[in-house]
Amino acid sequence: MYTLRMYSIEELISHLKDAHGISVDQNQISDLRNISYYHGYKGYRFIRNPHNKIAFTDLRQIVALNRFDMDLKSLVYPKIMFIENALKSYFLESLLADSQAEELSVIYRKSLTNYKKYKSGSREYKKEYARVINLQTRINSALMRDYTQGKDVVNHFFNSDRAIPVWAVFESLTLGEFGTFFSCANQNIRVETSKLLGLPTNYDGDGNLISFIIYTLRDLRNAIAHNGVVFDTRFKNAKVNSQLKKLLERETKIENLDFKYFDTYIVFIAYIFKKMTKGTKECKSFLHEYNKFCEALRVNIGSEKYYFEILGSNHKTRIEEIENYIKSV
Repeated sequence: MYTLRMYSIEELISHLKDAHGISVDQNQISDLRNISYYHGYKGYRFIRNPHNKIAFTDLRQIVALNRFDMDLKSLVYPKIMFIENALKSYFLESLLADSQAEELSVIYRKSLTNYKKYKSGSREYKKEYARVINLQTRINSALMRDYTQGKDVVNHFFNSDRAIPVWAVFESLTLGEFGTFFSCANQNIRVETSKLLGLPTNYDGDGNLISFIIYTLRDLRNAIAHNGVVFDTRFKNAKVNSQLKKLLERETKIENLDFKYFDTYIVFIAYIFKKMTKGTKECKSFLHEYNKFCEALRVNIGSEKYYFEILGSNHKTRIEEIENYIKSV
């Protein structure tokens, strides 16, 4: 029977050398402790697939990959938070215009009615109606959680015995819950939100593109929030929607985008951020930092093979294409 055991730091150094062929100098012990073998190194042994092992020979290579991964998180997380907050704001503007009310009870009845586009009693109708009911349950749970934890915006309304307005509810929703809320809204609201963002109508006639944007952001955001590995995009829960991919390729004029590589997430974030802010200078700075982190990885990982497996064989060309897109808009 296999028994898991915890190594002392000296035993761990011997284990890495004997079992994995990785040398660790005495002056690298603090690096090993900081990364952590159990949480850190085990996540950096492979690229995307556990069978695609990286043949590291020196702890410095692991440190370089860990540093790259942490740098990516610190680079994209503020942009994701900005985009998330802005999307909620755009959606609320469209939602309130449609419902003419802030109360959830009215909004459920008047605006979260995507199910009505299907025949009453049909499988699609039941599925979409069940989604609204499930959303209500999740919202109530989120509000109760924040109330018991003393979150000010929730307590203010509950302690005053007042109905909590939808804009305050959004303070308690996860990105995934927001995605469900958006998907439950009627088509007019979704299309109007898409127009506020400036998405091309010929690619978003049904107003579903923002749903795809939200769920694509969610997987990356959750990986960062839980300190998951992101450098090889293993965090994706599902295939990114083809409609979103086509939109990005058409709008940026960058062909063959593949969310298997982090470059495409850089394109994705830069595109949405630029739509919202018109900020060419900030996008240039964003790309410059990404380039800097990629170059540090190239220098320190000690293997061109693994560098291009991580970033893609056309990484250099892709960076030039992103630069051209940012300059052109």
